[in-house]
Amino acid sequence: MKLTPAIIQDIKTQEVYMLGYMNDEALSLTQKTGYVYFWSRKRKKLWKKGETSGNTLLVKQISTDCDDDTLLVHVELNGNTVCHTGKKSCFYKNITRKL
Repeated sequence: MKLTPAIIQDIKTQEVYMLGYMNDEALSLTQKTGYVYFWSRKRKKLWKKGETSGNTLLVKQISTDCDDDTLLVHVELNGNTVCHTGKKSCFYKNITRKL
């Protein structure tokens, strides 16, 4: 099964929320419903982002990179958080080396 990395970014603020993986079925459901779906590599099943928490991601635009091997999904967040830790973004850990 081919999995494509999908970068999720806020349409207005440009904040990067997360990285997930989509197979063909997840991409198709995302395009049809207007909400972000992923393939869970751990659970081996499709899942709608925010299905449990209610913090869904409404798709505004989907683009592909120059090699057609990564997706950029611009979204509007319906809720307050994206990350399962309760943070707005999954990218909150700064590991930049001190100069």
